[in-house]
Parts: sequence; structure tokens; C-alpha cells
Amino acid sequence: MDSTPSPSSSSPFDLVSSALGRYIPRGGAAAAGPAESPGDPAGQQPEHDHPAVGRPEQILGAVNLDRELRVTHRNLEAPVFAGLDAVIGSPFVDLLPQGDVPTVTRRLRQVLETGEAHVARVQRLRRRDGSELVVSMSILPAAAPQEGLTVSVIAMARRLHLYAAETAIGTSLDIGETAQSLAESLLAWGDVAAVDLDFAVWTGEGVTERAQGRIRLRRAALVPDRAWPEGYVTLGQDLPSDASRLLSQAIRRADAPQSIVLPDREAIERVLGSPRLVRALVPGDRSAGVACVPLVLEGDPPVVLGVAEVWRRADRPFADSELFDLQELVARTSHHVDLARQHQREHTQVLALQRRLLPRSGGRTVQTASVYQPTTPDSAGVGGDWVNSFPLPDGRTALVVGDVVGHGLGAAATMGQLSMEARALLSAGLAPDEVLEHLDETVTLLDDSESGLAAGYSALGSTCCIAVYDPVSHRVALSSAGHLPPILVSPDGRAGPLPVHPHPGLGAEFALREPFGVHTFVAPPGSLLALYTDGLVEDPAVPIDEGIGRLAEAVAAVHPWDTLQQAARRVVSEVMPTRQRDDVTLLLARLIGYRKGDTATWRLPARDDAAARARALVSALLRQWRIRDGTRDSVLLLVSELVTNAVRFAGGPITVRLIRAGPGLLCEVGDTGNGRPRLGRGGLLDDAGRGLHVVHRLTSRWGVRWTDTGKVVWAEVVR
Repeated sequence: MDSTPSPSSSSPFDLVSSALGRYIPRGGAAAAGPAESPGDPAGQQPEHDHPAVGRPEQILGAVNLDRELRVTHRNLEAPVFAGLDAVIGSPFVDLLPQGDVPTVTRRLRQVLETGEAHVARVQRLRRRDGSELVVSMSILPAAAPQEGLTVSVIAMARRLHLYAAETAIGTSLDIGETAQSLAESLLAWGDVAAVDLDFAVWTGEGVTERAQGRIRLRRAALVPDRAWPEGYVTLGQDLPSDASRLLSQAIRRADAPQSIVLPDREAIERVLGSPRLVRALVPGDRSAGVACVPLVLEGDPPVVLGVAEVWRRADRPFADSELFDLQELVARTSHHVDLARQHQREHTQVLALQRRLLPRSGGRTVQTASVYQPTTPDSAGVGGDWVNSFPLPDGRTALVVGDVVGHGLGAAATMGQLSMEARALLSAGLAPDEVLEHLDETVTLLDDSESGLAAGYSALGSTCCIAVYDPVSHRVALSSAGHLPPILVSPDGRAGPLPVHPHPGLGAEFALREPFGVHTFVAPPGSLLALYTDGLVEDPAVPIDEGIGRLAEAVAAVHPWDTLQQAARRVVSEVMPTRQRDDVTLLLARLIGYRKGDTATWRLPARDDAAARARALVSALLRQWRIRDGTRDSVLLLVSELVTNAVRFAGGPITVRLIRAGPGLLCEVGDTGNGRPRLGRGGLLDDAGRGLHVVHRLTSRWGVRWTDTGKVVWAEVVR
């Protein structure tokens, strides 16, 4: 026999029951007494009965459950709950429609395991006569030392339900979640609810008025969660083209979107006209009626975003008032669907930009792999993190990682601008620290009153790290602007963060600005370099140094034979914080370099015979490499012109380097000069600038990069 808990108890069930006591007279059955017998008049009270005139209508009830989800106490005295068989000792799921049992059971057990309440979800409860009651159900954990759950239910009056539904639908900008919330709310009027959206709405494309027969519908939401018959269109599937056409024609009358009701199976089969379409659209073999309500974006003309469908048994026809309620709910929430569509479009644009900046593949001297994981699936969680790796024209490879402040389209646009600027400057031969100086100026300019603050977005404080790898000397030049230090794993397995000099970041105040330093180190072939953003290692519960140490251990565990992309995903899964708070970005680069037999370097004094000595040395090497005569003659003339120019205009010791790189030969001549060679308008026979014209005609591309001691002029010849 059920016993009423003492008033001193402070369990959620007792708190709800004490609130009920202020409204329900105690002259009848005890609030926590046993279930009504079949002969009890209260148990036979029909759903539409109301309390006596002058008595406030009670819509709140409570049921207490043990850890096995069986009823231990209940307080369902209000007339609106009549017919609910909450028998003491019976499973709570006996109160649910069969199709809702898996979902609600999962929610109940989740609250038991986590102790976190599950608040205010629209749910149907089943009466003994087969009718259903729509309630707002909350699941609360029992107060210690008690165990179990308290399920509070609020019978949903029409206006209350409309308000609660509209509030719930407007809480997410994800188009799938928005459609799902709408379908769950529509379930209050039927047994099955579905939301089918125009494919353009689902993908976030622009929506325009189109011909009736051209609409393409995709199922965006379907409730309840159950096993559906074979052939039925379920979540994420496209409706058959004939079904899309028929639905679009049915809800458009005289080009005005209107709701329609098909009261029974006979009417549905007559409209669909095909057993295949009946299987695709009708949720089961039982006789059913359906109300189809268009989701309309107001305008001139109005645009149909999709169709909401509510199915119910044919013996429960839709009343005019119910159809009015359905139309009102869908009309109130259609704009939320359009907002989600716009957000989806922004999300698609941001992700497209992110993917465009991700490294495509490694070159011959560097293998790369990257992982990018936004904070949330929608565009509000997509931030300004980026990684990039690309070969430079002179044979080196650039590795770049950056973190722009903020999230969304503004951060992504700034990220794209900084990434492209960094790539252009590095390709032009600037050193990493010089590139960061330009990015620092760019961020400052973007934050001025006209282009930055007026747009409501500031990129001040963004970070960036640039590494340039020379595959011949195996040296890496690295500069950082406020970024966390990269991890280097040497071929012998030693791993740790690089000692990079800290910097306040891009766009810092003038008083805080410091020159960007360059950290140069040797990375032997087989070394592994990891660049990342702070979202991978920052965890409020763990010191940042410990997070970086965990990353170093995970990267050190990558085997030289491992596929780099799989290794990158594994590292992220091992190191990423349990509760992700920021974008996670990782770039792994396995530094390979050129084989010794594919490169040669000579240092020559800046004398008149330097060009002749260079030709002799290069000629012997080209014969050893078995380069064909035509290419050998071009390379010898190219080396002669570059060395001659270095002796004439620069002076100092001259370095000649030749690299066999795939289908081409890369020739480099370094000197101590800092002037930029320019290709003038003079002709081939003019004395001034003749050498550069020869270089330009003989090579597929050429350029200049600056070093600490001068410059290097490089040129590539196709073999």
C-alpha cells in the first residue's frame, strides 16, 4: 500500500505534492494513494470534464519512480489526469504510447546516470480508453539520500501549448533541430508528425518562388522514434518526385498556400493514386487521416518553405478548431525555419572557406595531414582557426597555423584574408617574421572605425605561427605571433615544444609590440612537426603546460609507418578536452627533405672567374645526373648569367646550389647584396638587365628571396 511521505521530506516529489495541496481539496482519495479502481467515478471521468465552477483548474501532477523506473508514489488527482493507470509498482512506460517508449526510457536513464534534470519536453500519455493526453514532462533526480526520479507533468492547455512550442522551436539555429522541435510540438495533435522541407531550404540556398511542379522535398523531421514500415520515407530521405509534386500542388490553390485535410485512407489513396506513394507517405497500414499545413515565408508572393504533416487515426477526425491551432503554430514558427535556413547558408559558406584553406596534400619533401573540428556543428561554432601548408616556388615548404578571434562569418572572412596574405607574402620570398609584421599591420587596419568596429567585429589578439622548411639544409625558420609553441618529434623519438619567444599577438597596442623573432633549428629527415591551436590543449581543469605535454606524448607515439591522416585523427581524439570549448585544429608535417644525391652546393669567391668555375662544376654534375644536352646547355647559361650578375652587382662570397626536383632542375645563386633584381623593358641585346632577360626566357619560373646575409635568386628549368 502506498504511503504518503512525511511533510519534512524535501524530495522533488514532495515539493510538487505540497504545491498541489494548495489547489486540490483533500476530501477525496489521498494524493499518494493507490490507483483508482475501474469502478471509481474519477477513473471514468472523460477527458473533457472540467473542475467545478469557481475551482481553479489543476494541470500539475507528479509521479515518483525507483531506479527500475517503476511507480512508487503518484499524485494525479486532478480531473484532467483521469484515466491514467499509474498503478503503484507498475512500469512508468505503461503510461506511454508504444512508439515513445525507447525515447522516454533513454531520457529517464540519462537523468539517473548524470543527475542532470531533463526539463519541459512535450510528451503524450496514454489513457486506459486509448485516448492520449499531451503534457509538458520534466524528469528530476531524487534528492540525496533518496534514489530514483520524480516525473512532473503539466497538462498542456491549448494556448499554453502554443506558447511552449513556439519558445522551444526558436531556441536553435540548426535547421534539423528546428524542424525536429516543430514536429515534436505538432505531435500534440496526432499520432505521427513529419516536416518535409524544400531541398533549397535544407541546404541553405536562396529560396524563390518557383513553378508548382519543381519543388523537391526532403524529410527533415519525423516523430515519434520507432521502426517504420518498409518503403516509408524516413528522416534525411528525399520524397519521391511524384509525392513532392502532389504535395506542392495540393497545398497551392490558385497559387495561394493553403492547408488541406485528407480525412481517411480512401481519400489519401485517391489523391496519391499509387501504392508506391502510399507506402512512402502513409505511416502504417491502419486507416489514417492527415492534415498538411504549408510552412510559408510571408512576402509578395509568399514562398513555401515546406510542408508539415500530422497523421492520426481515422476515427479521430480533425476538428476545425484543431486545424486552426495547427495553422497558427506553423505560421508562428515558419520564420524560425527561415532563420535556420539562413544560418545553414552561412554555415556552409564558412565551412567551404575552412576546407579551401586546409592543406590538399604534401609535396615530395614534406608529408602533411590536418584535422579541423569546430566547436559546434552550426556556423556560430565555426571560428577563425586555420592551417595551411604549401610548397614555395623556390622548393621550400611553408607551414602556417592561425587562430582569429571570435566565431562565425566575420571571423572566417578575416581568417581567409590573413591566410591568403600570408601565402602571397611567403611566395614572394619574405621571411616568416616579415610576413607576421605585415599581418600585424593588416589586423590593425581591419580594426579601424570604418571597417572593423562599425561591423561589430574585432580581430585584435589573433595569433599565427609560420614555419618555413628548407628540404636541402633541413633547417626550419619559425616565427610566432602569440601562438602556442609547436611540437617537434626527432627521428629518435624525443618530443617536446620548441622554445619559441612569446609575443603578444597580432594587432597589439604599440606599447606592447615587439619585433617578431625567428627561431631556426635543424629537423633531420623523418622529424615530425605538429602545429595546433589552443582548443586542442586548453582545458579549465588541466594546466596548459600539462595539455601541451599530453600532446607531445601523443605525437611522439606516431610510428614512422603510420598513415599520417589517421595518426592526426588519433592524436586529436586522445588529446582533445572532454568538453570542447573552442575550435580544434592540428597540422602534422613529416619532414623528409631531398636525398643527398639530388642536391649539390658550392661556395665561390666573387672573382671574375667565378662564372667559369661555376659552369665547370655544374657541367660535371649534370653529366653525372645524365641530363640531356639541351637542358644542360640551358642550365649552364643560366648559372653563368646569375653568377655574373652576383659578381657585378653584389660582391661577397657566392653560393651556387643545384637541386634535382622531380621533373625540374632548381638553380639557386646567393650573394651578399640586398637589391631586388627587376626585369626591365630593355631588349635582349641591351647591356643593362640582359642577364635577367636570359633568365626569364630560359626558365619556367624564377624569383628572389632574402636571407640574413643577403639574397638568393632562384630559377627552375624543366628537364
